[in-house]
Amino acid sequence: MVSRPLLSTFRPLLLKCMYINIQPKSMELTDAVKSYCEEKFHMLEKYYDHIEEINCELGMTSRKHNKGSIYTCTGHLFVPGKDFYVEKQEEDLYKAIDKVKDHLQEMLVDWKEKKRG
Repeated sequence: MVSRPLLSTFRPLLLKCMYINIQPKSMELTDAVKSYCEEKFHMLEKYYDHIEEINCELGMTSRKHNKGSIYTCTGHLFVPGKDFYVEKQEEDLYKAIDKVKDHLQEMLVDWKEKKRG
């Protein structure tokens, strides 16, 4: 008889999964940018472990701008019963991603503390 592990031993792993959807808009999504986004947004799980989904949209607002390209990053984070939305613009795409992640983190922590009451 083959011994199989109980499903309950795997249940915490199944419940703790967050889906990150990254969509480029008027720009090409490179592997480096995708990995950077995933790494940054996975850090949010430290602050609340029931995050269901994060939608991230990356784009350039204008190809012919006086000071160069302006990048936009929007983040839409979903938790049970609440969702958070942030949009930031920067001259550097990575800075925009960092600012969105930081703002979502602040909003998530504030909401969690209010909920705890």
